[in-house]
Amino acid sequence: MRPHGSNEPNLGLERTRHQLRAGGVHDEAANPLRSGIHNRGYLPHVKRAGASYFVTFRLADSLPTEVVLECERERAGRLRRLADFTKRGESIDDSAEDIERDFRRRVERFLDKGAGACHLRRPEIAARVAQVLRHFEGKRYLLQQWVVMPNHVHVLVWPMPNHTLSQILKSWKQFSSRTAKSLLRLGEEPFWQRESYDHWVRSDEEKSRIARYIRNNPAVAGLCARPEDWPWSSAYGGQ
Repeated sequence: MRPHGSNEPNLGLERTRHQLRAGGVHDEAANPLRSGIHNRGYLPHVKRAGASYFVTFRLADSLPTEVVLECERERAGRLRRLADFTKRGESIDDSAEDIERDFRRRVERFLDKGAGACHLRRPEIAARVAQVLRHFEGKRYLLQQWVVMPNHVHVLVWPMPNHTLSQILKSWKQFSSRTAKSLLRLGEEPFWQRESYDHWVRSDEEKSRIARYIRNNPAVAGLCARPEDWPWSSAYGGQ
């Protein structure tokens, strides 16, 4: 999500590339959608074959442009400051991971307030999204935790061999939006925001933390008393 009209270098992308190279992961892979790094807009997308991913995709109207730009400006400022300190060889109590995590949390707090039309509040649409998520479970991917919120979806997923996360996401969005737009009688306007957030999960500890976050999201957002009460999630009914 590059700020409109911005010609600034993508500091997050360059910082991520540097960290991956230092850790032995290269972005020059034959297929960066399987293992490596690529970007479809402003966010860097890191892929690692055999990894699990924390994915968030949201409705097209879920965030006002001014909110997105404000969050991006804050993130870009912190990344520039981090780059300046690193270039001078000075330490700073900040990191690219902290910056991306804070950016994500700020966006998610806004999403949980129920921004936009929240089409996923409609049971028939939420049920369709849930059905699409589960359709190729065990065939193309393993769902480790998932939830359909009123204006966004969280998934902790492990793509199976020969299936990329990009392909999986494209399939989820295409099939769910087709039904939703028909029910809502929408025209050519997009249903989902084009760019999704995906995070390569680096440890079992991180995976457990993300799974708890996804499971508890409806209760924390005040949509239900317990995670088990939210019908459109892997936690429903004690699953």
